[in-house]
Amino acid sequence: MDISVKHQDLTTILANVVVLGIFEDDKNLNPAQTIVDKSLKGLISNYLIKSEGFKGKFADSVIVPTQLKIPADKLMLVGLGKKKEFDCSKLRELCAKVIKQLDKSLNIKNVSIELLGLTSGNFDAQSCANAMSEGMLIAMYDYDKYKTKKSTPQIKKVRIVAYDTKDEKSAKAGVNSAKILCSAMDFTKDLINEPAQNATPETISQVAKNLSTDLGLTIKIYNKKQLSDMNFNAFLAVGQGSEREPKFIHLTYKPAKKAKKKIVLIGKGITFDSGGLDIKPANSMLTMKTDMSGCATVLGVIQAIAALKPDVEVHVLSALCENMPSGSSYKQGDVLTAKNGKTIEVDNTDAEGRLTLADVLTYADELNADEVIDIATLTGACIVALGQNITGIMGNNHNMIENIINIGKKSGETLWELPIFDDMQDMLKSDIADMRNTGSRFAGASVAGRFLQNFTKSKNWAHIDIAGTAFIDKPYRELNKGATGVMVRTLTNYIMSL
Repeated sequence: MDISVKHQDLTTILANVVVLGIFEDDKNLNPAQTIVDKSLKGLISNYLIKSEGFKGKFADSVIVPTQLKIPADKLMLVGLGKKKEFDCSKLRELCAKVIKQLDKSLNIKNVSIELLGLTSGNFDAQSCANAMSEGMLIAMYDYDKYKTKKSTPQIKKVRIVAYDTKDEKSAKAGVNSAKILCSAMDFTKDLINEPAQNATPETISQVAKNLSTDLGLTIKIYNKKQLSDMNFNAFLAVGQGSEREPKFIHLTYKPAKKAKKKIVLIGKGITFDSGGLDIKPANSMLTMKTDMSGCATVLGVIQAIAALKPDVEVHVLSALCENMPSGSSYKQGDVLTAKNGKTIEVDNTDAEGRLTLADVLTYADELNADEVIDIATLTGACIVALGQNITGIMGNNHNMIENIINIGKKSGETLWELPIFDDMQDMLKSDIADMRNTGSRFAGASVAGRFLQNFTKSKNWAHIDIAGTAFIDKPYRELNKGATGVMVRTLTNYIMSL
């Protein structure tokens, strides 16, 4: 589906349908809508609003023929809800609903849509066009790689119509950035949705290598022997029960100019999590191909970064392995010596993600980065606390976390800060090692964060837990069921803001 922007009189547009928006608490037509209304002999003001009582409630809609009075075949009127409440998140959701509805309609291939709600004053033309495009592009995502019958959208072209020429240029910039971000999200979702039989440490390493070639990035891929020499002992223990060799990838983007900052993004890369010897129940294992969502996310982010080219140096790290039960699996009671020399008693083999991240966080210290952010499907406790639509975030720099949360809100992704206190280390006490890899059943997400804090020296570190938000079991706002690509928008926009 191609999305473009053009400044044009709405009454001269050749399209299958023209989409206009009306507020619930302000039904005065804007100048462009007034011209359309006059051409249609009062169809909007007198018939749809007065006679038919169209109220403009959020996401309400009506489609009527234009009776050949303008070149467009049909007019769609959509409700924008209350003016003060209409923001970019509402706009994304609305455009997702609109495009899905139209795609199911008969013979609609070409859609023209005004800059919805621009007259509210709540955002500029660039933000408006960006949110509209993101909503439509995200809504049309469908993973049908393994279906014999493909789901081809019937809508081929969407034209966003600017009110005047001054809005056209900025709206085009908004559409362009949306295309880059949504392409990165599609990449991330495809990788998460890929069955674990095909998304292995080896194949994902190859995906990363292909990215480096295509995008002009540098890459290092480490094998088991090299990782052993580098003392990635906690990580290697997790993968030792699998027949598949573990891999560690390090991708780097460097700007043409001198970098203003150096950022490290770490993505958890468990390509399938059976739980190991502490094996999961069958129902809990159904979606464990998604336990590499953190890796898929940071790969998506660096794809977007390579296209947007900020003056920030970005390093993407991911340790990839399977957590499987076998005669060679690591066991409860084993003591592991992590890369930084600290010892860990294995209390539960299903608390494996934090073990893999521990060694990578220590590796990240060697890069002397300004900020370190890890992202992982880490704890069921985070899902219990925040559900499937809110991402947990914690760390050691409140201002940095607050910035990420605020940019997440603007990007349409909700984050909530969870606390980490020093005395949570007491929950990790071991009789025979420096710490255990699990605590009690209480405050599980925060205690996992406290465990990770033992392995980073960065003063600007954030841990993002996407256990609930990386893969959802029903649609939410503009997102479809399944992999969401959550945090690609937030982390990309955060880096772009530095």
